[in-house]
Amino acid sequence: MPDPQSCQVESWWAGPDGSVLAASGPRHHLQSAAGMRKAALLYNPESGGSKRRQRELQSAVEILRSGGVEADLLPTDSKEHAAAEARRAMDAGCDAIFACGGDGTVHNLVQVLANTPVALGVFPIGTANALAHDLRWPFRISAAAKAALQAKPRRVALGRVSCQNLQGTPITYHFVVAAGIGVDAHLFYKLQSGIKQRLGMAAYYAKAWHMWFSYAMPRFNVQYQQSSTSVPKIANVTELLAVRIRNFGGVLRELAPGASLDRDDVRLVFCHTASRMAYLSYVTAGLFRLAWPIAGIELAYAVKASCDYAATEQQATTYVEADGELIGKLPAEITVVPDALTLLTPVR
Repeated sequence: MPDPQSCQVESWWAGPDGSVLAASGPRHHLQSAAGMRKAALLYNPESGGSKRRQRELQSAVEILRSGGVEADLLPTDSKEHAAAEARRAMDAGCDAIFACGGDGTVHNLVQVLANTPVALGVFPIGTANALAHDLRWPFRISAAAKAALQAKPRRVALGRVSCQNLQGTPITYHFVVAAGIGVDAHLFYKLQSGIKQRLGMAAYYAKAWHMWFSYAMPRFNVQYQQSSTSVPKIANVTELLAVRIRNFGGVLRELAPGASLDRDDVRLVFCHTASRMAYLSYVTAGLFRLAWPIAGIELAYAVKASCDYAATEQQATTYVEADGELIGKLPAEITVVPDALTLLTPVR
């Protein structure tokens, strides 16, 4: 491996018009839209189809190298190991790190790359790839590697959620796709043992349908500040989503009409109701892109939302998830960090 100092050149970031601006100093650098110099590809060799997947990823490394990028494939065996490898890659002068996995892998790397100039790319593998769908990354790894050579750096805001972990300790995570409190986070709590990874999406959907008929949907309070005003508002809900992307892919594409990575806020989805029919209408609207409004479901742009248990409710634990990862429980606060992450975005 070359001396890390030899790979550290000018830093860069996206200007307001999308151009790449440079600043002096020994920092990470993407020379142009297709000019990354050094990249690390992080993947878990224990994921499904591991031998075939490793061959595909090694081919991706060769494609990047043929484009003039010094690229390496780094196996990881846990979230902690992946985070440590990402930090080592940054210290070694990598100007781009690729999440070779699903949204969980992306979420893990976002925690490392937030508020740095190092770019995040996505080679979609795994059970959920919402960010890859929204950015329109190819789902064949070789095609994704070729797209990476022409990808443009794009500076975006990140969501940030602070809550308590399951042991009651305060924690904070960034999110790039969405954060959820209530019904969806309860589902992730039920699946936290890894059933989705071990048994696949069929088990995920089976558990979702079981919860659909059995979950009590406890209420909680939300105080939020809309993007257009400093006057706080209050809502009482069974579910809150804070969404950053437009297209989730798969059968449920647009869950929060108007959400966009180009904005410096989140699109809040309030479920004021415990009606299962209202939830079904919401899912159907996302499935078929039906017109809003939907009874019992409300949308708002916001820069901050604080959530806590409703005083009149028995305080059954209400869970919090970020990018599909269970992170903790109420109370929670959601905010937005502008200019927080560089994403590599394929050229279309």
